Amino acid sequence: MTSPRVEVRLLTHADDLPADRIATLSTDDLVALTSLIHHAYAPLAAKGLRYWGSYQTVEETAVRCARGETWVATLDDEYVGTITLSPKEKAGGSPWLDSPRVAKFNQLCVHPSHQGRGLGARLMDVVERRAAELGAAHVACDTSEHALALIRLYERRGYVVVEHVNFRPDYRSVVLSLELGASTPD
Repeated sequence: MTSPRVEVRLLTHADDLPADRIATLSTDDLVALTSLIHHAYAPLAAKGLRYWGSYQTVEETAVRCARGETWVATLDDEYVGTITLSPKEKAGGSPWLDSPRVAKFNQLCVHPSHQGRGLGARLMDVVERRAAELGAAHVACDTSEHALALIRLYERRGYVVVEHVNFRPDYRSVVLSLELGASTPD
């Protein structure tokens, strides 16, 4: 169970600004957020899985966050988790994700020192609820086809593999999707 001191809230930034200015005008610290993302993805990178989050720049973090709603989890003013929800109008990138009924989350991560406490599930609960509130029928994500533990985690929540996609020539992903309104295991 997560500590009661963990706060989950929207990242605060100026949506109408160019991405290169969001990083400097955000009231949140995108340098620290990028550091969290690097730490969270480092164990996957050590296994040879080259997730964008393992090496993205602060500017790329700003661009990714600006694609939708980014939620952050903080503990004593330090970032311990994050997730970004792209609404159905902005999901895109594959046949399933291009559907006007599908929202997408990405950049889900929890600092390794806080994993196993339900924080990732709490962040997913937030974006699943928000996707439904925004009118999506499904919420989806993608991950490396080699990330078997992550795939199993999503499947335990009720997600199903709907397609395989090559986002880069050297990176084959599975897209997993959850029908919103469907019950998820407790």
